[in-house]
Amino acid sequence: MSFRRTLRSRRGVAAVSMAALLALTVAACGGDSGGEAKEPAASSQPADGDKASSGEDTAAGENVDRSVKLAEMEGQNDLVLVINEVKRDSGGFVTVQGEITNGGDQGRNSAGWAGTESAVVAANPNSVAGATLVDKAGKKRYYVLRDTDARCLCTTGILPLQPGKSTAVFMQFPAPPNTTTDVDFTLPTFATASLKISG
Repeated sequence: MSFRRTLRSRRGVAAVSMAALLALTVAACGGDSGGEAKEPAASSQPADGDKASSGEDTAAGENVDRSVKLAEMEGQNDLVLVINEVKRDSGGFVTVQGEITNGGDQGRNSAGWAGTESAVVAANPNSVAGATLVDKAGKKRYYVLRDTDARCLCTTGILPLQPGKSTAVFMQFPAPPNTTTDVDFTLPTFATASLKISG
């Protein structure tokens, strides 16, 4: 009888220990970059008649100067992506923020922007989860950060863009070494652009 009680007691302690370890692991994933890894942030995009709602997620910060144009990348079907900010955060992240505009005369959707990994596409519908940064000097490719459920730290739920309309997007990546200041940015269906990391 005492053996069974001891066994149950040990199992209970083990279960509590595992739960605590899991909670610490999830908390550690968040960093202090302002973009929490635990849960994607709710929409905080400014209400603007000329902007399409990005749905579930928006940029990590709204204080991005949209008049700054670090790079302009042409995409398929008259879409244009302008990069406004590429910033290294203290939490070990690089955040890329920009705006996609439909310059055509027909509505366009985000098909292909989430990449080709089926788990990532399923967890991040209508997103920019397929973006990458390439450190050519260090010969490394960096993918958008994601949690254990494959949810990205990026804009998701992007609605179809009507002609002349724009939507703000953001993506967070693991930061390359501090010595790396120049990277190539890619988003599926858009041209590649060379970017300089600030901060």
